[in-house]
Amino acid sequence: MRVAMYYRNNDVRIEEIPAPRIGPGEILVKVMASGICGSDIMEWYWIRKAPLVLGHEIAGVVAEVGEGVTKCRPGDRVFVSHHIPCNTCHYCLQGYHTACETLHSTNYDPGGFAEYLRVPRLNVDRGVFLLPPEVSFAAGAMVEPLACVIRGQRLARLQPGHAVLVLGSGISGILHIMLARASGAGRIMATDINAYRRDQALNFGADAVSDAREDIPAWVRSVNDQRPADLVIVCTGAPAAFDQALQSVDRGGTILCFATTEPGVNLSVPLNDFWRNEIKLMPSYGNSPYDAMAAINLIRFNRLPVENMISHRLPLAEAQRGFQLVAAGTEATKVILLPQEHE
Repeated sequence: MRVAMYYRNNDVRIEEIPAPRIGPGEILVKVMASGICGSDIMEWYWIRKAPLVLGHEIAGVVAEVGEGVTKCRPGDRVFVSHHIPCNTCHYCLQGYHTACETLHSTNYDPGGFAEYLRVPRLNVDRGVFLLPPEVSFAAGAMVEPLACVIRGQRLARLQPGHAVLVLGSGISGILHIMLARASGAGRIMATDINAYRRDQALNFGADAVSDAREDIPAWVRSVNDQRPADLVIVCTGAPAAFDQALQSVDRGGTILCFATTEPGVNLSVPLNDFWRNEIKLMPSYGNSPYDAMAAINLIRFNRLPVENMISHRLPLAEAQRGFQLVAAGTEATKVILLPQEHE
């Protein structure tokens, strides 16, 4: 079968490898749509593991089922989670599913940028979700990124009327804008250094946007009745954005670190100010099965028109172009690869 083999961001090759064989409790999925995530272009992280097949935002059709599988059958349309929690460890039982060791050690084989993938037994049990007929394969590929956003805002306890600042208007930032709008947020502000992304932020629900290189704390106050933001969501790994977040959050507010920096970057937090003003600083990584189910329903009932975000649908043969579009961020919102389509 054909795969897009990652060597580095500017070296993604279409190669042939054997189709995976499934065992008892496993399924084989024919990949119909696979989204390129911002994390897929984190070259500093992936280059040490290359070559490998990336891709974790997939929707497809069950092609084969192994012995003992009753959850699905051939022909079913599915979304499949690549990382799944055990649901039984100390962290899962406390609600911290993404801190679970099982979640960090599970995946499918070989990756979403392939014509077929094998879903291991544990993922079949806890990470396979049937797609309703109203959800297209392309929209199904948006379930994973939306589920991550749902978890982040759920943990941050966004409330109706809250003023929200989104730092970084890539895919994650725009999904946060859309979800905050659907959840009844008050004024929604967004930043980016890229003019195209700022325009997209406005298109998808932001009330005001600014170039990230401006004085963001002052700008926030100028467009938000002289108040900082109740919730600041950092969706870029640029260290400057984290500093802006610290200066742009209101008393009693929350900073949600949805993105991360490269390893070794430290953040200087004004602890006395945060202590005195009850400001919360929290991260969010990944999602839980609950969030995936919520994402499917939000897409199913068109509460968030995620398919409108898809700017490019490319055959697998154009994977290199897709990576370039995502890395540049100047003319693409969401890029979806279609492994079953040929040029």
